[in-house]
Amino acid sequence: MTTFDDRENAFENKFAHDEEMKFKAEARCNKMLGLWAAEQMGKTGQEAEDYAKTVVIADFEEAGHEDVIRKVAGDLDGQVDAETIRAKRAELLALAQEQLVAGI
Repeated sequence: MTTFDDRENAFENKFAHDEEMKFKAEARCNKMLGLWAAEQMGKTGQEAEDYAKTVVIADFEEAGHEDVIRKVAGDLDGQVDAETIRAKRAELLALAQEQLVAGI
């Protein structure tokens, strides 16, 4: 292999790693958002965990995170507006990324 090939492989590996970390952070963020929303709805324990899983699954409906915002806003039925949910999600995404970097 040439140095160019080695360098190309390194860039491809870094890209794959970065995408995997991004996916894990998004999934972790969505789970935390689901647990937060479950708390807003008065759900606890296994019921809250089950609801959080539905939020994670909702993210696979379309590209981006608006599908998650729509689901949570609809489930909260006007208790919390979409902007508040977006702000909470942004806060939780930063926390999820920190946790992944820290290995938590």
